[in-house]
Amino acid sequence: MHSAQNYSPLFAVCGDGGHGREMMPFAALQILSLGISIERLVFIGVATTTEKLNAFSVISHDDFLEQAASEKFMAIAIGDSKLRQKIFTRWSSFGIKPWEIRAPNAYIAASAQIGPGCQISPQVVVNANAVLGSHVQINTGCNIAHDCWLGDYVTLAPGVLCNGNVRIEQHAYIGSGAILRNGTALKPLIIGEGAIVGMGAVVTKDVPAGTTVVGNPAKPINK
Repeated sequence: MHSAQNYSPLFAVCGDGGHGREMMPFAALQILSLGISIERLVFIGVATTTEKLNAFSVISHDDFLEQAASEKFMAIAIGDSKLRQKIFTRWSSFGIKPWEIRAPNAYIAASAQIGPGCQISPQVVVNANAVLGSHVQINTGCNIAHDCWLGDYVTLAPGVLCNGNVRIEQHAYIGSGAILRNGTALKPLIIGEGAIVGMGAVVTKDVPAGTTVVGNPAKPINK
């Protein structure tokens, strides 16, 4: 017979690599704030086969699926955006819900919109009327200014400065310390789908889909 505890919600951080380990303490704070036992929070192992990591249990995808719970929530803390999408597509078919993790010292404007499954690290600013799609990862110290739009599965590495009226299409990756100049309401700066902006790049013009740019000012890498 299952205990009442086993029918409480079950939460998982999918991904036990660097980003998952960084987000887990904030996940734990959210669990505790809901009055739920910390034992109902686990890692879903990807990078390691150990049974414990940073004091949290590590289980497999199949074990997570089999455990009894009233509801199940998963945050996919994996850098590869295509893999994030693949995992979510699979597990949403089993009724597992996306879970947003947010560091307590992140600033999110009341007018901003945050999609399901996002992970927002410490010292992040998401300012007025910014929009984040689903499963977006915003790493430490990023600043997303007013009226920016980030598509599903976008990744911002630490320290990205995204000025106002920038549109970043799905699966784009913005490297550490990159600066994206501001656009306008009528003509936003656009980072195309699947584009990569290199570490420390200064982007002054649109980046086409699938293109990698580096440098100051940022220019495409020769194929």
